[in-house]
Amino acid sequence: MNSSATLSAPPAPAAELAAALRANREQTLTQLYAHTFPMLRRYVQQRGGSAQDAKDVFQDAVVVLYEQAVSGRLTLTASASTYLFSVSRNLWKQELSRRSRQPATPLSDDHTQLPDTAATDAAPPDVTDMVLQHLAQLTTKCRRMLVSFYYFQQPLEQIAAEHQYGSIRSATVQKFKCLERLRNAVRPVFRNAFTS
Repeated sequence: MNSSATLSAPPAPAAELAAALRANREQTLTQLYAHTFPMLRRYVQQRGGSAQDAKDVFQDAVVVLYEQAVSGRLTLTASASTYLFSVSRNLWKQELSRRSRQPATPLSDDHTQLPDTAATDAAPPDVTDMVLQHLAQLTTKCRRMLVSFYYFQQPLEQIAAEHQYGSIRSATVQKFKCLERLRNAVRPVFRNAFTS
């Protein structure tokens, strides 16, 4: 079967894809890889990424596709290959956005810039570390919601769809509740840390 016939064929229903993944996951994913990855690699490399970046993004997209397909939450309006490319493209855009917010700084040969480990070990825990510890204690759903919104900067429309909320309003209310849980957990720690 040639790739152009598969990519231009009418979209396979999500149920058929899920059945194919359950029946022979390796073969189905290999076919999706063969049809989709070369286009994605070219796309990522044309936008400043490497082949390894493309592999990483593609792997994350395959996980998303697989989880949605076998859980029955996947709705296809195009071919599976088109869906996979679209998810990959969005993940790459998020990665570029993340990289632009936190540019990589080259390591220096000057070893005098390294922090003194004895001084850092005695220092109080970083504020970020405290927040992350409390974030880890939230429910999985709350943690995913907050990370999706604040770290990956996904729009609420996308979060509502991915987390199966009935509406954007429901997602907004849930995000607020999760954020309040985190604030309430962190507030006493900050009071104690800054008043001592």
